[in-house]
Amino acid sequence: MILDNSNLDNEIELSNLKGEKERENISSWLEKPSFKIAILSTFAALAVVFGYMLAFIPNIEIFTLTVFLSGFILGKKEGLIVGLLSSMIFTFFNPLGISPLPLFLYQIAHYSLTGFLGGFLRQYFNKREYFKPKDDLYIFPILAILGLTGALITFFYDILSTFFGAILFSQSYEYFLTTYLSGIIFTTIHLVGNVLGFIIILPGLIQLIIKLLD
Repeated sequence: MILDNSNLDNEIELSNLKGEKERENISSWLEKPSFKIAILSTFAALAVVFGYMLAFIPNIEIFTLTVFLSGFILGKKEGLIVGLLSSMIFTFFNPLGISPLPLFLYQIAHYSLTGFLGGFLRQYFNKREYFKPKDDLYIFPILAILGLTGALITFFYDILSTFFGAILFSQSYEYFLTTYLSGIIFTTIHLVGNVLGFIIILPGLIQLIIKLLD
């Protein structure tokens, strides 16, 4: 006797798809365009406000975390938009002065990609059984991935922003290396601060926002 397991396989597949869909759709509120636009604008405004609040504290910031969080909650496209808008406003009206053109363009591109990466990482987590947005997110796999992500985002920002800043004065490798090494203490503080933010603050904010939107 040959057993037909096709129906059982279909049910299992549908159940898995349903589970992924539930994890992906963090809230039904986000399916409403008007609400999504409102919360997108809120994220952009918060990023700018946080940027101004900590502008005079060297290498301590939560601007990156806020932009990344927007993509994680809203999606890749929306995170990119938040990063684009908030970085344009904050960089252009920076209280410490507007950045030179090459650095200005890089900063906008970097934070746009940071928001996009937030949405991309959420899609990655959606396919993992250990990612349960309404439960505890302070588990090793999530913290390790978030910490590594925060480290890479910060590292590439610091090294590339130094590069684009250095080419304004000299196109030699030696000048870039000297500039980067002379600020290694500040970049280390920036790196450690953002990694801690992504590990300690970000999971809690994700859970809090999910509960508020539920």
